[in-house]
Amino acid sequence: MQFKSFDTAAFLRDYWQKRPALIRDPWRSWQNPLSPDELAGLACEDHVESRLITQSSDDWNAEHGPLPEARFGDLGKSPWTLLVQAVDQHVPDVAALIEPFRFIPNWRIDDVMVSYASDGGGVGPHFDHYDVFLIQGLGQRRWQIGGMCDDQTALRSHEDLLLLANFEATEEWILDPGDMLYIPPGIAHNGVAVGEDCMTYSIGFRSPSRKELISNWCDELLPTLGDDDRYCDPDLSLQKNPGEISASAIDRLHSMLTEKLKDREAFAHWFGEYNSTPRYPETDWRPEKPIGSEQLRELLEAGHPLIRNPASRFSFVRPDESKLLLFVDGQSIVCEDIVMLVAEKLCAQERFNADPEWLNSNRVMALLADLYNRGSLAFDWS
Repeated sequence: MQFKSFDTAAFLRDYWQKRPALIRDPWRSWQNPLSPDELAGLACEDHVESRLITQSSDDWNAEHGPLPEARFGDLGKSPWTLLVQAVDQHVPDVAALIEPFRFIPNWRIDDVMVSYASDGGGVGPHFDHYDVFLIQGLGQRRWQIGGMCDDQTALRSHEDLLLLANFEATEEWILDPGDMLYIPPGIAHNGVAVGEDCMTYSIGFRSPSRKELISNWCDELLPTLGDDDRYCDPDLSLQKNPGEISASAIDRLHSMLTEKLKDREAFAHWFGEYNSTPRYPETDWRPEKPIGSEQLRELLEAGHPLIRNPASRFSFVRPDESKLLLFVDGQSIVCEDIVMLVAEKLCAQERFNADPEWLNSNRVMALLADLYNRGSLAFDWS
């Protein structure tokens, strides 16, 4: 999928994390990449995260998958919505929806959630802590936009859903197939299906909180700290009042805490591994038979392109001009010289053929074979 009439530079300047944007039919050609039956089939699978939201009057009930196939025949006429997470990991045509949004850095992209709703179905008025593009796939959906929310915004009491206690719409649109709506973090919104067979593709973006970063970075640091690394004050002098914690003591204690936290190079290394950890790390994507460097070289020479696993996360940081750290699925690899150029291409493209000079480098072949055997890369046999 490609955009035909979407100015990404203007969008970043005027809308990204600022205000909602309605974009009517921005695609060169729109074709819904998934049928309702295929989505329902995914919701029945053990390894797929899904929820079924049913409505009764003004109440919502959430059932977590995997769902029995017979459940869909028992839903009746009340409004309902099926939500399936990370469909891009299982359906290549859905994964292709992410490509036009690569003007946002890869490390920010999360997944594509797909929803199907019967007439009147929705998940209720709510807000998200992350950016989202909502693409109408089938049918129509009415979107209502409200004001800005935060952690102090009143919510209804519900065990599974974060529903707003009060919602007042300030704008309203009906989206047709191919239309797209961008909603920044914190903006209240409510989507309701208009008619049957309403499908929406939600491209969500990762947005780590300060709390999440501090908590996980500290968890990483704690095992490296010894019990003998303690406060000391060999220059202690008499105080007028022994009950005072002096400014110099506070400075020294605070320094003990912050000097480890502010190691930027160590933080960058940790964050790259942390952020590239797959959404479902327990899923084993490794091939049935591992491949060696020579066999991989032969396949590349024969013209078989490599593709990234849609479930894998690739990114890198550049400590200096002579090397980079490649992060793939929670692991880091130091890359220099030609391997550095290969790593950059791995992060920039979903599908690629090997350059001739790659084939002459044993280090490049070893890297690609390693990533293939981890399940992060595969051959495109189509």
